Amino acid sequence: MTGDPVTEDQESAREKRTAPTPQAVLIVDDEETVLRFVERVLQEAGYKTAVAPDGVEALEAAAKLGPFDILVTDLMMPRMGGDELARRMRQAEPQLKVLYLTGYSDRLFREKNTLWEDEAFLDKPCTVAGLLQAVSLLLFGKFDPPNTPPANLAT
Repeated sequence: MTGDPVTEDQESAREKRTAPTPQAVLIVDDEETVLRFVERVLQEAGYKTAVAPDGVEALEAAAKLGPFDILVTDLMMPRMGGDELARRMRQAEPQLKVLYLTGYSDRLFREKNTLWEDEAFLDKPCTVAGLLQAVSLLLFGKFDPPNTPPANLAT
């Protein structure tokens, strides 16, 4: 049985239907350089990003732009810390993953004895590879960022 040939438009439509939706990331940090670094790294890896300079503005962004798959947040910020932000966001999005970026990991564990499921932390300063690995491990359970070709296709 022969069918009509698939047109270019039909092939393009099929690819759009099967293309994975980029993971949405909310990045929150009161240090502009860190905020832009994390944003650039994650955008280049294929993540859809939104940014906020503190927890209060992050909640506003989440209300307008959410839901998000992962929150990447500084721990120590003015107006609202990262742990309080994560707690509030998880009330609306219980499945939200949280990556704390902090130069104060000792303080994180003093105030929070254990991390909840789907939470992790990464010390500042971090590397591009470390950031991508931490986000990927939280989201996918393995290191496989969105724009990384499968191992059998890599040259």
